[in-house]
Amino acid sequence: MSFLNELKKQKERLKGAETVVTRVDGVKYVENSGILIESGLPGYVIDTKPDDIPVLIVDYLYIGSQDCAVRSVLEKYNIKHVLSVGVDVDISFIDHKFVPILDLPESDVKSSLIECLPYLRNCIENKENVLIHCNAGVSRTSMVAIGYLMQYELLNFEEAYRLVKEKRSAIQPNAGFTKQLRLLKPGNILT
Repeated sequence: MSFLNELKKQKERLKGAETVVTRVDGVKYVENSGILIESGLPGYVIDTKPDDIPVLIVDYLYIGSQDCAVRSVLEKYNIKHVLSVGVDVDISFIDHKFVPILDLPESDVKSSLIECLPYLRNCIENKENVLIHCNAGVSRTSMVAIGYLMQYELLNFEEAYRLVKEKRSAIQPNAGFTKQLRLLKPGNILT
């Protein structure tokens, strides 16, 4: 018996399965049959719990999501400065810097860090708390925090990544950010 015939024979023994597909608008249906199962619920998990606890990385340097960039949280943690990366927020009551950074692997890390790091350093040298945030506090925020540690604490990428990850387990700079950060030499990012 040929291999092809053997495969066809084995395929006939397989049990049929139904695959339920959920669209973004929440409609659920059986694939290939089109039978509607449910509609009306969103097709994704709704995050109803705010991520509003900033994490201290080193003295005076906090990271978090945009949920941290509100008056009540900033006052609670005595945060005097906010660096918003990629996501601008309306916080006119505090010193605030916005740096447009897209969370794309091809975004230029070095030019973003050149814009962010001196601002952070000034805040920290003045012994005033500063928050770095993006949307979720995962990719762009961690890229800037890791860059800060590499520039001013002279940590290599692995050491800086490990330190930030230990403090906020949710961080994960995108693959392009990681690749670019690995190529930077500690202490020489701003040159």
